[in-house]
Amino acid sequence: MTIGHPFSSTAVESASPYRAFGLNNFRSIPQLRSLSETQMFEIEVVGHVLPFKTNSYVIDELINWESIADDPIFALTFPQREMLIQSHFEAVAFALRTGQDKAHLRKLCDEIRSQLNPHPSGQRERNIPRLKDGTILEGMQHKYPETVLFFPSQGQTCHAYCSFCFRWPQFVGSPDMKFAMSEVLLLVQYLREHPEVTDVLFTGGDPMVMSAKLLHGYISSLLKADLPHLKTIRIGSKALSYWPYRFTTDPDAGLMLDLFREVEAYGKHLSFMAHFNHPRELETEAAKQAIAAVRTTGAQIRSQSPILARINANPETWATMWKEQVRLGIIPYYMFILRDTGAQRYFGVSLAEAHSIFKQAYQTMSGIARTVRGPVMSVDPGKIQLLGTEKVGNEDVMIMQFIQARNPEWNLRPFFTKLNMDALWLDDLVPAFGKELFFREKEELEGHAIQKSAS
Repeated sequence: MTIGHPFSSTAVESASPYRAFGLNNFRSIPQLRSLSETQMFEIEVVGHVLPFKTNSYVIDELINWESIADDPIFALTFPQREMLIQSHFEAVAFALRTGQDKAHLRKLCDEIRSQLNPHPSGQRERNIPRLKDGTILEGMQHKYPETVLFFPSQGQTCHAYCSFCFRWPQFVGSPDMKFAMSEVLLLVQYLREHPEVTDVLFTGGDPMVMSAKLLHGYISSLLKADLPHLKTIRIGSKALSYWPYRFTTDPDAGLMLDLFREVEAYGKHLSFMAHFNHPRELETEAAKQAIAAVRTTGAQIRSQSPILARINANPETWATMWKEQVRLGIIPYYMFILRDTGAQRYFGVSLAEAHSIFKQAYQTMSGIARTVRGPVMSVDPGKIQLLGTEKVGNEDVMIMQFIQARNPEWNLRPFFTKLNMDALWLDDLVPAFGKELFFREKEELEGHAIQKSAS
């Protein structure tokens, strides 16, 4: 059966019903019959610690089952043994083999997760805002003056889980690991109290798992609240990759697109923050039709992804992905460095290698694709871009700059670290030229001393 839609003269092939697979039913996936029992058990072990969920579209249309050992989408969605350190893997494997009870297994997995840095970059310590009356807003983050992140409680899952995801605490573990909020009126009140905020980012999880009716309840509350300083509504989503039928043949696909048009009709900008990790996610007809559908609403689609070993750690992959995104009307936005949480050891690429890959890919792009910024680390003080390596005087250094910061005065301010070819994260670097502190550390210490003296 085909269904015609007003956004395209080309008919869209109706999707088979969405079907999810996780620990409870992944062994029923027909394509997995080629795996050994050892491989299946390894999926089960790792899937007890890190989130595991895939779906029928990913399985049938994205994974190359004839070469899963090298398939990027298989590694992107299925747990792999090496994602856990050996001692953690063996502890969970022993618990499963010996049939230990669920309470013991849950406690063991929680202990392992607690060692995986579940909330990096000050997400809990520094980003959770309060209303002026002291009310703590657990389902929000406010790190940069202009942008507030909102985690709608009904959107804290995804159509499928990425095995590298730094927001894995949203899907596994105890409730106190999660960000979630259902009361949109508190968000509106917070925005009234903070006129510096111009952007609200709906994130998760994935807001696109919600029905159009549910999401409309959140967004329409913002649109009708008379917030002239609110200019942009962003939606962070992987749905264009993992379930593009959300925008074409799902029962409320038309209502979702109407909601996007409503944002534009209210004079706000809708920015759809898409996550594409590999060019294959752009190749299917379903993805192309979904992208076209979203663009007809007036929304802009921007793309971002971390650089990932085993997935996209070469310049040809990035160049191909960016060029195809531009052809489809998507704006390349960020190449991120993988955050220091979860399976960083498995997917991590050194800062120096990431810059080399970014530079080589960037050099092949036309100017219209050079909207992309990278490689970028999202760390506690802000987003830091690695500009390159150089010899300054007698010292080999890495040149960095903030492109977004807690303190806006730090933006575009360059600084230098000693060259470390193996560094994966800012914590692996030290200041260059014999300095003990980076400039922002020095300023934060001085500011703290002034505050302490005043008190």
